[in-house]
Amino acid sequence: MTLSPAYIKDRLNGIEELKSPSTNHIPAGVLVLLFDRDGEYWVILNKRTQKVEHHKGEICFPGGRKDRLDKDLTETALRETWEEMGVDPSNVSVLGILGKTETTTGYEITPTVGLISYPYQFNIHNDEVEEVIEMPLSCLFLKDTRRYEAKLLEGEVIVQPAFHYENNMIFGATARILSNFACLIDSRNLKEPA
Repeated sequence: MTLSPAYIKDRLNGIEELKSPSTNHIPAGVLVLLFDRDGEYWVILNKRTQKVEHHKGEICFPGGRKDRLDKDLTETALRETWEEMGVDPSNVSVLGILGKTETTTGYEITPTVGLISYPYQFNIHNDEVEEVIEMPLSCLFLKDTRRYEAKLLEGEVIVQPAFHYENNMIFGATARILSNFACLIDSRNLKEPA
């Protein structure tokens, strides 16, 4: 496998039929933002501040709920990334979208995958973003990085992926989106727990 924008775009286009139908969840869009550094792809994540209303200090993708003026959830993701990190939408090459992910907090997240050039000068919004975290995609396939968390949900134990990278724990919807993306770009390297 050679990871390239064309390969990622092709893999994303192959999952169109897997997108879930709309639910009563609130639509939201996030941006899985990638860049190429010295021939290796990296993903950009945010550490949320303690000032935000929800998910204080958690690691996430830039994004948020759909605004009534957004034409689609890709526009939502690009707008929110501009607001949170100062990434100009015209600097993002959109490669496609991943399947939707629902959260226990009532959101249905549509992740858009995009590519920016490296290095990029971020202008983070200090009320929302405490830190920008750059993580190599190769970490998604390492046993030392990948974890599984058990969660009790409506009386049922659910096992979900989580990732540990440089003293940061990535869990919940963000980890599920990363895991889905990892499976998409190279499913041979991932095995679900027995």
